[in-house]
Amino acid sequence: MPTVSDAGPLIHLAQIRKLFVLKALFGTVMIVPKVKREVVDEGIRLGHEDALTARSAVEEGWIEVRKPASETKRAEKLAKDENISASDAETLMLAKEQRVPVLLTDERPLSNLSKMHGLKVWNTWIILLEALARELIGEADIEVAIDELGKKRHKLKPELAKEILEAAKRISASRLLSQK
Repeated sequence: MPTVSDAGPLIHLAQIRKLFVLKALFGTVMIVPKVKREVVDEGIRLGHEDALTARSAVEEGWIEVRKPASETKRAEKLAKDENISASDAETLMLAKEQRVPVLLTDERPLSNLSKMHGLKVWNTWIILLEALARELIGEADIEVAIDELGKKRHKLKPELAKEILEAAKRISASRLLSQK
């Protein structure tokens, strides 16, 4: 089941060396050219190692760069009307055109707007918890992600970090029970 992503989850997962979970969960991740510029081109220009990981995924072909079929003026109007970036508007338009079941974003305005358009939305933390549930990563990986992202880059509130850890523990416990 392919998906569409904005920049946030790609950057965050690459920073913690877990970008591979997107390929395992979705097979194909589509991004608009503006997202590619932000994640790969600008990241490489700034010397971010995670941008090289994202570039490799684009070169391998499981992250596909696609333009929405809708004209640019529609995206610009959507961005202006909804007070979101042009990149976010194009991402939403691509997700709707491709009829993906899930849009990946950490941006609250894009998340809210996507839900209003009938899309399911996963952020970086939901992606990681789903990867844990499917045994792609371990509970310790969630703890590392909270340390690396939550405290430094992702501005994770302590209460939310606690909720994520508790969810990870419940997922791990239910996996153990189902194996017995």
